[in-house]
Amino acid sequence: MSNGMNQEEMETLRELIKDVDTAMLTTVTEEGLVSRPMKTQEVEFDGDLWFFTKKETNKYEEISHDQAVNVAYAGKSYVSVRGRAEIVNDVEKKKELWSKMYEKIMQTSYDDPNVVLIKVKAEAAEYWETGNFTKKIAYFYKRMTGQSAQSTDINETIQLNQ
Repeated sequence: MSNGMNQEEMETLRELIKDVDTAMLTTVTEEGLVSRPMKTQEVEFDGDLWFFTKKETNKYEEISHDQAVNVAYAGKSYVSVRGRAEIVNDVEKKKELWSKMYEKIMQTSYDDPNVVLIKVKAEAAEYWETGNFTKKIAYFYKRMTGQSAQSTDINETIQLNQ
């Protein structure tokens, strides 16, 4: 796994986000933060999140300018993933991730040169269990910053090593 997330963390995150159709992608603009809904990928999460966009969009400009993003999912749990985004223009990858759903939404096909991918390399993730509205007790903090793990009563955090 390229970003050093352990198997258990990867599976936790995969389970939490797998049935969520739409995520909110937040990017940095000159005016501040902007969020918008994005259709989520249909492939298994492996440490990177993928979204389709077009070149003539604000998010394309924003990511070209500042790679810091956040992706939020609301499903059985609430999940917030912080990471770094990059624009990927790879026809094979577009073909692999493309589906009829995207064709309908974007009114085009995957080989349209205007269609690009946003790849978000997950760096840290937090989640809140919604079942009984109480936050998870455990708190994991990976050695990305050299700090040791500690237990506190905040929501659970999954920290992904680079």
